[in-house]
Amino acid sequence: MSDTTGSEPTGAGGEQRDSRRTSTAKRGGGDPASRGRTTIADGVVEKIAGLAARDVVGVHAMGSGLSRTFGAVRDRVPGGGKSSVTRGVKAEVGEVQTALDLEIVVEYGFSIAEVARAVRENVISAVERMTGLEVVEVNIAVSDVKLPDEEEDEPEQPRLH
Repeated sequence: MSDTTGSEPTGAGGEQRDSRRTSTAKRGGGDPASRGRTTIADGVVEKIAGLAARDVVGVHAMGSGLSRTFGAVRDRVPGGGKSSVTRGVKAEVGEVQTALDLEIVVEYGFSIAEVARAVRENVISAVERMTGLEVVEVNIAVSDVKLPDEEEDEPEQPRLH
């Protein structure tokens, strides 16, 4: 009958070959997660950081007034470039670490120090969780304070007397 051990008949030199050896040997060697490189674009980290920063209570907008004005125009033009999600965010991404610069507008009445701390914590948590990169620094520049009586992205109209 047939041999159930997985061995094949002896070869010409009298040695016995084991067909199981080739089926159980590791192919490619090592952990599958270590077989190749993953690169993450700066824009990916910028989007994650921008969304995480906007989630913080007290953050009115991202970017300076000028960049928001130009961004509003760009958003209306098809293929206008950098999206509003990444406005006010700059990332430098290495192989295992990233550094971020954020420019925010804080709503009047909120503690700037507390908003900055919350933004920093939320951004670090989101970026590290989603990318696996170590966030070495998050620099925050507060470019403006949104006052309650300010119009939203509307140029001031001249008053007629």
